[in-house]
Amino acid sequence: MPTTRAFLALLLDAETRAALGALIQRLRPLSDAVAWVPEANLHLTLKFLARLTDERLAEVREAVAESAGGAAAFDLLLHGVGAFPGMERPRILWVGVGEGAVAARDLQARIEAALVQRGFEADGRPWHPHLTIGRVFDDRRWRRDAGPALREAIALAARTSFGRVPVRRVSLMRSDLSPRGARYTELASTVLGGSSSPGQTARGRV
Repeated sequence: MPTTRAFLALLLDAETRAALGALIQRLRPLSDAVAWVPEANLHLTLKFLARLTDERLAEVREAVAESAGGAAAFDLLLHGVGAFPGMERPRILWVGVGEGAVAARDLQARIEAALVQRGFEADGRPWHPHLTIGRVFDDRRWRRDAGPALREAIALAARTSFGRVPVRRVSLMRSDLSPRGARYTELASTVLGGSSSPGQTARGRV
């Protein structure tokens, strides 16, 4: 039976994506230990769903319509740069969320609860709103590159705001993997406080 690799996300407007893309371009030359996320692929993940049948995708849409449909629209302020588990030996580099973080956590919790009621597995760790900008694939190389230039650039980014994102819908995304990277397509979206509609666009490649 055919399956689709899927996730739920909050998408960015073009202006915010461009601001984050400019940040990535400033950081890119400072370390070759990072696989940077392409500007077109930048998003805030609410939940990764793995591979699902069409029937299970329909249940996801029902769960999102039930939970997000009752939530109010809000704005997210993207601010600062950090890393999981920390900057000394990072695995994930991220941009954080300031204003709007509480509303984002509430929305994610509503969706998570609706999915669990339909038999989807709950996440084992607390969800913290963030936007991944890069993945460190070589710890030794990162430590080699972590000189004054990289540290100064990250310290500056940690004090920078990258834009205010209007959150008006939740998007169900398909992820297609290939040797060239991941290509994201919006399958459907649910307007906060509203209804579900088909998705339209491919988001880009790594």
